[in-house]
Amino acid sequence: MGLNPEKIQKDFRILNQLVNDEALVYLDNAATTQKPKQVLDALRTYYEKDNANVHRGVHTLAERATSDFEAAREKVRRFINAKSTKEILWTRGTTQSLNWVAQFAGQMLQSGDEILISVMEHHSNLVPWQQVAKATGAKLVFVYLKDNQLDMDDLRSKLTDKTKIVSIAHVSNVLGLMNPIKEITELAHQHKALMVVDGAQSTPHMAIDMQKLGVDFFAFSGHKMMGPTGIGVLYGKQELLEKFEPIEFGGEMIDFVYEDHSTWTELPWKFEAGTPNIAGAIGLGAAIDYINELGIKNIHQHVAELVDYIMPKLQKIEGLTIYGPRENKLRAGVIAFNIEGLHPHDVATALDMQGIAIRAGHHCAQPLLNYFGVSATARASFYLYNTKAECDKLVEAIIETKKYFGV
Repeated sequence: MGLNPEKIQKDFRILNQLVNDEALVYLDNAATTQKPKQVLDALRTYYEKDNANVHRGVHTLAERATSDFEAAREKVRRFINAKSTKEILWTRGTTQSLNWVAQFAGQMLQSGDEILISVMEHHSNLVPWQQVAKATGAKLVFVYLKDNQLDMDDLRSKLTDKTKIVSIAHVSNVLGLMNPIKEITELAHQHKALMVVDGAQSTPHMAIDMQKLGVDFFAFSGHKMMGPTGIGVLYGKQELLEKFEPIEFGGEMIDFVYEDHSTWTELPWKFEAGTPNIAGAIGLGAAIDYINELGIKNIHQHVAELVDYIMPKLQKIEGLTIYGPRENKLRAGVIAFNIEGLHPHDVATALDMQGIAIRAGHHCAQPLLNYFGVSATARASFYLYNTKAECDKLVEAIIETKKYFGV
């Protein structure tokens, strides 16, 4: 049974508004998703009824807050099929998660080691690796594209016994390309390299299974899957997390503190110093409940149908260039494009005047855009509450924008 986006929209009060006297069409979901009333209610309930710090309090509010906070961790564990909640670390988001992994890697990398990433990576999966390479003397090696897809032959040729880390996006936030992570992981492990995955764009859209993928680290953000901002997850295999030293120090993550040294508590709290984003975790748990109720496979199918519906219409527009895989089956709900003769910011502004919210810029992926020889693109991205009628509005608005600017 498929989704009913018109019915789903009723859960999102923010979508029921006018922007520049036009009904809002929200197509900036790759940047952040809107939050249903179920998530907002969970946040309100925590702050109005259960607000207390977690873990160390013995009073009723503290016990309720701790129970809900750790229940959310278990929801995440089930959602991505991790073996244990010890493998689920709360972070601020994908960026912090990947920074943590890079700093973990800094504890093991040596001069001459190699870190393999792709040219399509978000800056969050590039800049931390640049920094750890500088600090350790390791070398950053790039894999490039072929036919708008990850060049697997290039990857195989550059993956050697010197490779200690492979870090690749599950889905490109510009191309919408779904990368073959399971295959890449198997290749990485043949060379005893650790596999790190940026799952920010995949986790909201498709079933994620750590047991099937076999990756060593996997990062994602709550706000891209209808959860609050400021909450994210780092999955790491327990045997690896046991080996690495914490990145931050202070309360919550200690076992005993003496005047001259300290010892760390057990996973996952070993890495979670200070008061965590309690409400954010509970809100993310509510978002996962909402996704589970609708069905992640239904969400994936719905977005795929929208892409199949709109792509032929966009391809008919003269002067419009679409970036990413030619086959829709390889594309998630992200479509980056440019219109000949128009700057993407002008396109986005013109669409906003027609009530349509898209993104324009380099999308924190400047090496990829340099690879394509452009400084910016426009980007429309779809989610479960978008409709085919909204796809039609986007196409009509692009055509009207071309007419207005005379291109």
